Amino acid sequence: MALKFGTFMAPFHCPPGQNPSTAYQRDLEVIQHMDKLGFDEVWIGEHHSAGSEIIPDPMTFIAWVAPQTKHIKLGAGVVSLPYHNPLWVADKALFLDRLLRGRFILGLGPGALPTDATMIGISLEEQRGGFEEDVEVLMAILRGEKVTKKTSRYNLVDAHTQYAPYSDFDIVVAAIASPTGPRIASKNGISLLSVGATDKSGFDALALHWDVMVERGAQFGNPPDRSKWRLCGPMHLAETKEQAIEEVKYGLDAWCDYTQHVLAAPHFRAAGSTFEERVAWVNDTGLGVIGTPDEAIAQIERLEKQSGGFGSYLLIANEWARHSDSLKSLELFADHVMPRFQGSADRLLAARDYAKSRWSELDQRQADAIAAATQRHADERAAANA
Repeated sequence: MALKFGTFMAPFHCPPGQNPSTAYQRDLEVIQHMDKLGFDEVWIGEHHSAGSEIIPDPMTFIAWVAPQTKHIKLGAGVVSLPYHNPLWVADKALFLDRLLRGRFILGLGPGALPTDATMIGISLEEQRGGFEEDVEVLMAILRGEKVTKKTSRYNLVDAHTQYAPYSDFDIVVAAIASPTGPRIASKNGISLLSVGATDKSGFDALALHWDVMVERGAQFGNPPDRSKWRLCGPMHLAETKEQAIEEVKYGLDAWCDYTQHVLAAPHFRAAGSTFEERVAWVNDTGLGVIGTPDEAIAQIERLEKQSGGFGSYLLIANEWARHSDSLKSLELFADHVMPRFQGSADRLLAARDYAKSRWSELDQRQADAIAAATQRHADERAAANA
């Protein structure tokens, strides 16, 4: 199947202390650039603390970005559902689906930053159980059902939405380390987005989650669709590997420091204390690519083989390199990596090969034809002047 491509934009703006307004502008420019380059989708995260992931409401951000783009789909990636009343999430999702005329996608998760949950009194222990409960409530409301449900976080009484969907928009559950994501996705018949699924050891663990999707999908009558499975991983590309490594000296260390010392998430933590060790952690573990388009192609081919097949690959936006270099990396990816997996250049290459196979014959015939035409013209002039 032809792969789709996009970005998973938390977004990371490391280190903290940057001007938020200019950071948001860079995020917009990345999305606009990807829109022009033919990427399929972008996912915007929800975070409220820790200083580096600075979009608190992906739906507001999407509403701002939508009229400034043309084709790319915009996903709330993800809404931290336990932080919200499911009724209002359903209303906003259906509202955006209609405003965007089918370009909206809804991503759901339990919440990634422990500091977010603790600020509103949600214990880390109850987050995932609450998330599973909330997804079922949300899905019922989206189906048009009336829901009465009381939890420690909300009280719904005949809750229902007055809005009808504009499109059959995709709904996705994010999975990182625990089996919670695939359990919920398979039970509710929705898609899976695997974050941090690309390193060799992590992917082996998350690949088992597909077994959960298959097993529980059969149990609940929701067979999973691999074409809707999304994998996320970081890449920074340049014309040479040496150039790519030089460019990420700008921001790789700051990003790694954030995951190691600020973000309390042991399942999403960089390794290494020196720049060289951190580059090796990205490249040698299979987590991502700091290198060339050819290495990016090899990475995706490995993931296809190892996973058994998936539908989309999302580049994790990270600002490892300067903004201009990041835009160039996306351009290299669109020009040289995407066609390999989408077949968009296959006929062009076949046309080149066909012309090349007949070059000797046709080149000589063309030369002979030109010479003959020139001679005819000369003969006609000579005859006219005789």
